[in-house]
Amino acid sequence: MHTVANVLVAFVALLHLLFLVLEMFLWTKPFGRRTFGLTKELAEASKGLAMNQGLYNGFLVAGLIWGLLANSFEIKVFFLVCVIVAGVFGALTAKRSILFVQGLPGALALAAVILAR
Repeated sequence: MHTVANVLVAFVALLHLLFLVLEMFLWTKPFGRRTFGLTKELAEASKGLAMNQGLYNGFLVAGLIWGLLANSFEIKVFFLVCVIVAGVFGALTAKRSILFVQGLPGALALAAVILAR
């Protein structure tokens, strides 16, 4: 179960790395605009905000990788809870699908980490 939990934590970290790339580097590109349903004008106007979001996703990635490398239950739990909170908040304030794209993988990884303890 420990291996499954770590694979799920790594998957959540990879998802957030992809979010970072989308928000920091591809936001105004055709792929990024299609992914988020943005017009060229809106993407350009919100580019700075997206880069900020991407940076925060990078912090989540760093924390999750830290938890894996340190093999620390507490660090993994803390950063997975952060992921879940961000997913719930995003679903409430931006788009409901964020709960499933971000929150659900975080919740599954958290459950696996707790069960593996």
